[in-house]
Amino acid sequence: QVQLVESGGGLVQAGGSLRLSCAASGSIFSINAMGWYRQAPGKQRELVATITSGGSTNYADSVKGRFTISRDNAKNTVYLQMNSLKPEDTAVYYCNADVWAKFENLRAYWGQGTQVTVSS
Repeated sequence: QVQLVESGGGLVQAGGSLRLSCAASGSIFSINAMGWYRQAPGKQRELVATITSGGSTNYADSVKGRFTISRDNAKNTVYLQMNSLKPEDTAVYYCNADVWAKFENLRAYWGQGTQVTVSS
């Protein structure tokens, strides 16, 4: 079994910063891409940023220049540094990872989500 555990969400004023972390644990053979998605009330889940095992990154246009995704492959952990936060960034943020687990095929795993609230 593989678990993704997120941390670092909270309440922040507009213009502030937060750093999210997501650690994968369990019977992991390797991890391909990792990423962050978010879902605001009444909206569909959307991609925020992804990063490959080699470090190539991709960002949603709405967060480019403000958010930075990174990962520590030795710790099976992905981070999301969020700066210049806006009220429209308010959402539940979910971690995602494509994992080769022992005795399983490659599949996507999701964290439980962490709330980020940006006040105006």
